[in-house]
Parts: sequence; C-alpha cells; structure tokens
Amino acid sequence: MAGSQADTEVPDATQTASDIRLIRSLLIGIFTLLATYALYFGRDFFMPVILACLLAMILTPIVRFLRKRGIPEPVSATILVIIAMIIVGTAGYLLSGPVIKLIDDAPAIGNQLTERLAKLRQPFEKMINISLQVEHVAESGQEPGVQRVVIAQPGIISQAASNILSVGTAPAITFVLSLFLLASGTLFYQKIVQSFTRLSEKKRALRIVYDIEREISHYLLTVTIINIGLGTVVGFGMWVIGMPTPFVWGVTVALLNYLPYIGAAMNIALVTVIAIVSFDSLSYAMLAPLVAIGCYIVEGQFVTPTIVGRRLEINAVSIFVAVAFWSWLWGFVGALIAVPLLVVIKVFCDHFESLRHVGNFLAAEQAIENDEEDEKERVPAK
Repeated sequence: MAGSQADTEVPDATQTASDIRLIRSLLIGIFTLLATYALYFGRDFFMPVILACLLAMILTPIVRFLRKRGIPEPVSATILVIIAMIIVGTAGYLLSGPVIKLIDDAPAIGNQLTERLAKLRQPFEKMINISLQVEHVAESGQEPGVQRVVIAQPGIISQAASNILSVGTAPAITFVLSLFLLASGTLFYQKIVQSFTRLSEKKRALRIVYDIEREISHYLLTVTIINIGLGTVVGFGMWVIGMPTPFVWGVTVALLNYLPYIGAAMNIALVTVIAIVSFDSLSYAMLAPLVAIGCYIVEGQFVTPTIVGRRLEINAVSIFVAVAFWSWLWGFVGALIAVPLLVVIKVFCDHFESLRHVGNFLAAEQAIENDEEDEKERVPAK
C-alpha cells in the first residue's frame, strides 16, 4: 500500500511542476506581447525616455570626472546637456540644406544613374519588357464594369502637421530628462537600494546597476568617439577625391555606424550611387566606395576590437533581429538604439545564473572563447 501511494504521489508532483512551467511560459509570452504593444503604441513616450537614459549613461563618466575636480553635478550636467543640444542642433541645421537638395534631386539622380548603367542593364531588358507586357495584359483583361478602387493616403503635409507636436516635444523630453538624471547624482541608486529589504539584495541590485552603467557608458562613449573619428576620416577622403557635400557623408557615416554591418552597407550603397552620378568616369567613381570600404575595414577589424574589446561584442544574428524589431517599432531611431539596448540586456543577463544562457546567445563566438580563456586564467592550476 505504501509503495502504491508513493507511486501516485510522484506523478502528481511531476505533473504539478510541468503545469507550473507551462503557466510560467504562457505568462512570459503574454507579458512579452503586452510589452511589445505598449512600446509600439506608446512610442511617443518611451522613445525619448530611453534616449534620455542612453544619453545620461554616455555623459555620466564625464560628470563624475568633473565632480572629482570640484564642479557640482548640476552645473556639469547643465553644461554637458547644453553642449549636446548645440551639437545636435548645429548638425541638423548644417545637414538640412544638403539633405533637402538631395531629396529634391532624387528623380534626376535616378535618371542619370539609369543612363550611366544602361550597358549593364541590357541583359535584363528582355525580362523587364516581358513583365511589363504581363502587367498590361492583366490590366486589359478586367471586366468592363469593374472599377479599380484606390484608397487615398494622407498627404505629406497632413502627416507632418499631425506629427509636429511629437517631433517638437521628443527632443525636449530627451534633453530635460537626461539633465535631471545627470544632476541627481546618486539619488537614483539610493532609491534602488531603498526598494529592497535584505542587505544581500541591496548589494546585488547596486552591483548590477553600477556594472550596467559602467559597461554601457564605456561602450556608448567609446563607440561615439570611434564613429566621430570614422566620419571625419571618410569625410576628408570624400573631399580629397572631389565628392559633393563631403560633410554630409562624414556625418552619415558617423550616424549609420551605430548599425553594425547594416549601416556600412547602406552608406557604401549611397556613396556608390552618388559617385556614379557625380563623376564622368566609372573607374574614378569607384574610388569613393573603395575609400569608404577601406575605412570600414580598418575600423571594424582593428580600431573597435582594440578599444571596445571583445567582451561586449554581439553576434550578427542578434544584431539583425534587434535592428529589424526596433526598426518596426520606432523606425530609424529604433534602429540606432537597437545595439546599445542589446548590450544592456547582455550585461544584465550575465549577472543572473538563470539568464546566463541568454547572455551567451547574444555574445559573439570569439567573445565567449575569450571569456572562457579568462576564466581558465583566473582558476589556479592544481
């Protein structure tokens, strides 16, 4: 009797544990969907808040450095935020003219590009003609009484008018909130510590917050400096070979380089198109993308791994998925902050044993190998 009772209790316990895991997985899935919907529909609120947090993380080391030199945190935070606003505003003003001109000239650029690449297009002319004929047959085959219904989309002016409030308030929220975060000093950490009761939990929470801040500030600050240097070098190279608006290309490179792989491909494609249109010789036009490719190779293979280090590298699959997801959520701004958010998630997961597999999944293969080698070096040989 005792044996049969024990046999019935074991399956019940196993079934209960399985049900708990299933319920937990369902709750995680529901929470993920709700969080995604909240981020999508509440992007006018969440976007400037996250941008402010990232900007505060970039400037925090500078604020602490100035505090050690006797400058109060509110004063240094105000100065740094004003400088950031001036830099962003100046760059936007200087870029507005060339970018608007480039957009206005887009049809002409397309026609010139088509003429320049006419020889390369000849093998595909037959296929293009066949597709046009098929489309013409499909349109002519409609019944006489059938009318095509086209849904009118809102015009550009109406869209701009509807979004002008969010466009104006988002930068203001970003800079003001980052100012408050920087000027508050350690108040944010004190509130985190006060939210826990046990001393061990307080120490652990404080350690996690400081580690995340240190790692992400180091990553963002160094990557920003690297991107500025890369943009300067590429802009100078474009000026040397005679590319139009070299300043625009330098800023574009610095901005798009926050998107690993994808940003470089986009910039090289744009440089190639404008170079083909701008120069008479196709062979000379290829100098512009070659200059950009050479700078990207030096930066990606030597500069960034040496300065940033392999430990915070993210694998390419995670980067593409994150960029696609955040681009769908928040457009171009989401694509820019996708990789920094991945770094935050990786550093956070590395502090919890149950989430360590997530951090390993996000990390690059070489970074994992280096971590294993460092771990072996820390363990004394027996």
